[in-house]
Amino acid sequence: MYGKNRERVDEGKAPARAARWRTVLCAALACLANLAWAATSEPQASVTILVYHRFSDTADDSMTVRMATFESQLRFLQEHGYHIVPLREAIDGLRNPSVSLPSKPVAITVDDGHRSVFEKLLPIVLRERFPVTLFIYPSAISNASYALTWDQLRALRQTGWFDIQSHTYWHPNFKLERKRRSAEDFREFARRQLDASRQRIESETGSHVDMLAWPFGIYDDELIALAADDGYVAAFTLDARKADQHARLLALPRFLMVDAYGPRAFAHVLGEPDAPPTAKRGATP
Repeated sequence: MYGKNRERVDEGKAPARAARWRTVLCAALACLANLAWAATSEPQASVTILVYHRFSDTADDSMTVRMATFESQLRFLQEHGYHIVPLREAIDGLRNPSVSLPSKPVAITVDDGHRSVFEKLLPIVLRERFPVTLFIYPSAISNASYALTWDQLRALRQTGWFDIQSHTYWHPNFKLERKRRSAEDFREFARRQLDASRQRIESETGSHVDMLAWPFGIYDDELIALAADDGYVAAFTLDARKADQHARLLALPRFLMVDAYGPRAFAHVLGEPDAPPTAKRGATP
């Protein structure tokens, strides 16, 4: 009797066991299909965005990159298969997966509008022919002794290699301004900084301004919303990582470049294996 009852019990459980195995098998097949798709799909688009401030033959301060260092970085990019692309093209590639970027894309940006852009960087740009995006704050232009003039900015733009974008109107520290202002006063202050900068740059240079570099890399959700309301489509921080399609367009990361980034340190920033110093450039790219 016991044996017959056991057989009946087993017969009753068989369909349930079969259903469970079918479920497990289907899940395993789905997992394998996902792995196969991941192996054959296109890699996630990412862009390395570099930000410089000042250029000189000597390391004058922490934000100055010597020309020898900058030239060595350009050599490294060339010799390791990087392609310098316009920042706007890089953003288009991040916004739209159908936009094709070259392999290992890099965008070069320069903040503040220091006169060394005209005196030191311009000759290299004309020789090597690569695009640069300048983020400037208009209060300094044709005013501060260290800064570019509007005539120089117009001349830079006319070369076809420089795009001129906003760094707010006078480079405030938004954290400090928020502490000393009421909530509404702060919002109005931020709006003026964003809007006045865009309008002045467009009127003086003819550039279409819709990109912004956050002063001191400071941003938050409220500032991002204000920038979006003012028509900015992309903004940039000092968060040191590559920008990919998951990044917020109004908080895109950049790597801050300093003179300490010789070939080995520069390779580390880019995620490349350690490399010995590159040889002197023999030909332009």
